[in-house]
Amino acid sequence: MPVKIPDSLPAREILEKENIFVMTAKRADSQDIRPLKLLILNLMPLKTSTETSLLRRLSNTPLQIEVDFLRTATYTSKHASKSYLEQFYKTFDEIRQKYYDGLIITGAPIETMEFEEVDYWQELCTIMEWAKDNVFATLFLCWGAQAGLYYHYGINKYPLEEKMFGIFPHRVCVANTPLLRGFDDVFNAPHSRHTEVRSEDIKQVKDLVILAQSDEAGLYVVTSKDGRQVFVFGHPEYEKLTLDQEYKRDLAKGLAIDVPKNYYLDNNAQSEVAVSWFSHAQLLYTNWLNYYVYQTTPFDLQLLPKGAKTVPGWTRTEK
Repeated sequence: MPVKIPDSLPAREILEKENIFVMTAKRADSQDIRPLKLLILNLMPLKTSTETSLLRRLSNTPLQIEVDFLRTATYTSKHASKSYLEQFYKTFDEIRQKYYDGLIITGAPIETMEFEEVDYWQELCTIMEWAKDNVFATLFLCWGAQAGLYYHYGINKYPLEEKMFGIFPHRVCVANTPLLRGFDDVFNAPHSRHTEVRSEDIKQVKDLVILAQSDEAGLYVVTSKDGRQVFVFGHPEYEKLTLDQEYKRDLAKGLAIDVPKNYYLDNNAQSEVAVSWFSHAQLLYTNWLNYYVYQTTPFDLQLLPKGAKTVPGWTRTEK
């Protein structure tokens, strides 16, 4: 089933060339169906590439999904034109009266800053607080996961001695959890970050569960016990050449950067990239949409539980 997006969004043409089914707003409005309503707060500087990567993952599901893109009003990206943002993105004031099945908060290249130093921190806090009553399930990615844990649970991040950069093996820590259904016991995932959240801090919070982690890269997936918050510390949306582009960008800037681990064949930057994370990345998004959003959210979004506890696996109430 398709992802409903604005007719002229640049990602549409890219996805259609890949035979990914996207639906224009005009066609979707003619169908008698209540799609899942997702909101994506895109904090990454390269808006189009992030949009496209996330839509690729979200589209591989039998569910019909309607996506709104959200931007911060207190900070304007230098990498996207004002007209582009105004055409395809909403501000919080435009959506604050709405309800959504799911919210995705992306990472941002600001992790070495203290949270309170970020220009849009107070606005982000407002959005995360609003989501408690207006969004059923929230997926936090990379810096977004760190920010979510800090705001909701007071868990801080710590600087790393060197950048966690590459593809790392992870192990599933909780058997038979719906979010990781279909995962191998050991699976690969990309990381690209300068800070970390530590497992010992997570274990001090009774409402949080570690679902997957790596001996080398640390935490990968943490969830709240009610399933309404999922924190992912890597980048499951990354494309084949994303780490390659980051590596070459930093080299061009004269920054000290190691070759991303377990990424190029023979760990040689002149060799081909060996993709080893796509299948589990896709499963993560598909399982989140199915078990943590679709099967649990009420048909009428205005009936969202206000702070109530939920259990993944509830049957979704249809009209």
